[in-house]
Amino acid sequence: MRVTHLSNYHLFGGAAVAANRLHRALQKQVWTDRSVESTMLVGVPNRLETHKPEPGVLYLANNFLAEQTAFGRFVAERLYFLPYERDSSVRFQFSPAKFGANLSFHPAIQQADLLHLHWINFGFLSLSGLQSLFELGKPIVWTLHDQWAFTGGCHYSRGCDHFLSHCRNCPYLKKPGEHDLSYKVFEQKKQLFGKANVHFTPPSQWLADEAQRSALLRKFPFTVIPYAIDQTVFQPVTRTNADTHLDLPNTGSPRLLFGSANVTDTRKGFAYFAEALTLLHRQYPELTPEILIFGKGRSYLFNELPYTVRHLGLLTSEDDIVAAYNAADAMVVPSLEDNLPNTVIEAMACGTPVVGFRTGGIPEMIDHEQNGYLADVGSAQQLANGLAFILKHPNPRELRQQARQSAETRFSEQVVARQHIELYSRLMSERVNE
Repeated sequence: MRVTHLSNYHLFGGAAVAANRLHRALQKQVWTDRSVESTMLVGVPNRLETHKPEPGVLYLANNFLAEQTAFGRFVAERLYFLPYERDSSVRFQFSPAKFGANLSFHPAIQQADLLHLHWINFGFLSLSGLQSLFELGKPIVWTLHDQWAFTGGCHYSRGCDHFLSHCRNCPYLKKPGEHDLSYKVFEQKKQLFGKANVHFTPPSQWLADEAQRSALLRKFPFTVIPYAIDQTVFQPVTRTNADTHLDLPNTGSPRLLFGSANVTDTRKGFAYFAEALTLLHRQYPELTPEILIFGKGRSYLFNELPYTVRHLGLLTSEDDIVAAYNAADAMVVPSLEDNLPNTVIEAMACGTPVVGFRTGGIPEMIDHEQNGYLADVGSAQQLANGLAFILKHPNPRELRQQARQSAETRFSEQVVARQHIELYSRLMSERVNE
């Protein structure tokens, strides 16, 4: 069975990382009665990559001219949205999918028995490009990495529920109205999904529930399958080895870790983390944790925190990321909206408990006071309580063991690959019997 995965990016962004990890997991699974030949068709190479060839990964932009063309589609998509955007803060959080490549004639598409869609925005696939793929008649699986497929263009609705009936009066737009851009994109998606044959695989039950309530996708079949992670890479290592790898001084202080591709992204909740640290400092003066932060960020934000901060910068290798988790006593994920954050999966696989808000798919990952701590969304006080719970826990080794066990049970490559293979096989059988 030949499966082709479609993702605009390879290793840039959480959705791309998750897609690539699934591709790798499938390549490792060879069954006695069947096997899956997995190919990943990526839009553009990531400039942070080492450009080492990876088995089964093909780039649509595989030469200079193709890269320029792909960049042109990305620019055209953003320029198209520019007159509509409310302000620059939403520039990359709404995708009209006006521009994209026509992939229906690509050899990786033609040779596939089944297509698996992942994150396909930013000039990779337009709505008309999606239509061309649907018209091929091949079984299609679509992993939802955010809410875009069932909204009028936004990737996260920020509490807006217009997608339950019909998008309009969009809060992302400069001039929201009854027939604004979100209304038009929603209408185009209604036409697109009208005759489509797609099986959706959201990684979290939260996202499945949101999609099944939506006007666009409520009639489609869904199977919740979480993300996979290679637990021979993301695994516990000694604190000494982690410190040495990151060149961190061995101060003996407990550490709290916060990380995001962009620390200043309001959705990732850094402001609540900062407030929680202030409360922790005031209410638990005996606790003196160090703060580790990775990702792009502005140093003046970190200077205002009441504890010693060590900014690790952008971590571009898995070895660096694994070391960061193992150097910390807890990972803090105060996201205001999120699906199934890779940071939670990665931390748990490394045996690091997680403190996070009770939102999106996060409560499906953290067992409260067993492998981490759940706080109500937006409550800096409860977040501070969670940090204190970890730092004052009488048996931190037990917390770490339970975090690792959770990851092994839910997110191992074998477990997740098997769920996908079973779904692929069922969809192929249904097609034969039609």
